[in-house]
Amino acid sequence: MAKKRRTIKDISAEYEKRIYDLEQLLDISRSFCSTIEGSKLLESIVFFCMAQMHVTDAGIFVLDFINSETFTLETKQNAVQLFGNKKLVIQANDPIVNCLTEEKQPVTLDYLLKKCPDSAACDIFKQLAPTLIIPLILKNHINGILFLGERFILEPNADSAYTDYEKNLVLNIASLASIAINNTTMIERSSTDMMTGLKLKYFFFNALTEKLDQAMTEKKPLSVLMFDIDFFKHFNDTYGHECGDYVLKEVAHLIKSNLREIDLASRYGGEEFTVLLNETNKDDAIMVAERIRASIESHDFIFNEKRMNVTISVGVSVFNHKTNPILIPAKLVNQADQGLYMSKHNGRNRVTYAPPSLVSDPDDK
Repeated sequence: MAKKRRTIKDISAEYEKRIYDLEQLLDISRSFCSTIEGSKLLESIVFFCMAQMHVTDAGIFVLDFINSETFTLETKQNAVQLFGNKKLVIQANDPIVNCLTEEKQPVTLDYLLKKCPDSAACDIFKQLAPTLIIPLILKNHINGILFLGERFILEPNADSAYTDYEKNLVLNIASLASIAINNTTMIERSSTDMMTGLKLKYFFFNALTEKLDQAMTEKKPLSVLMFDIDFFKHFNDTYGHECGDYVLKEVAHLIKSNLREIDLASRYGGEEFTVLLNETNKDDAIMVAERIRASIESHDFIFNEKRMNVTISVGVSVFNHKTNPILIPAKLVNQADQGLYMSKHNGRNRVTYAPPSLVSDPDDK
């Protein structure tokens, strides 16, 4: 049977589509390069893939930048409805990861099931029901796994299978995404304390500067908490520095687990931590600080089969556009620090709010 002869109109339409797709790739590249916040970048990747590939859903597993041992599902449109708050995790040594690294191209779930029948990740992908799975490869290493959900058909009687051209297009998007994720990961690493997983001091001050300006403009409150582990030197001197590291990690985890997504916790230095509570007034800030203090006091700290009692002292400061319109981040942190000093002076293991009228400013002396 003779092949259907292509007309000039058909060829012209094909090249117009290719030019359009190249323009879209340029827009995608610009978008990815201009986004350095991890969550926003991943949402952007998913959005572009859904739009370009005409799918109802998409998601990304991203390699954990701290231990590089797991891939975690970071974004998926209907993940909450399917799995609630449960985190889906694929081990980095899973056969599917090795297979995708070797293939370096989009594959179907059926293909992976045949190639990796004993893979634990297969059960996860069965639940996700992807129509295509794409590795995010950078320098022969995989730093993410993109998958596309069900396709919607634009034309009657059209084939839902992906063409080679479409697979190549999504692979190009995946390549751009992989580079962008790597750049974001480098920024994350440089601004994150690798022991506790919390942000570092300078990142905290940058965020506080931005949020203070916003709080003044919108006339909304903002609070800062400063924590210090009571008698921390005792843990190092008695049980060794490995024990001290364990205490720091546990305290950091407890602090973060008591915060909202919009809040920011940081390791300020040594055994000191700070927290930025966005749009939070005095009463609520004290309540959050007390909740964190109580959770640490009641937590079972067990190191080498030895149970330890760990407590923290807390200071609280609050920006208010009328009563405390302070716009210099260091001064607001200093207020919280002096509240912390008062907590320690009055017996430790307590929360203290220091009214601005009672707080001395070193710059005013």
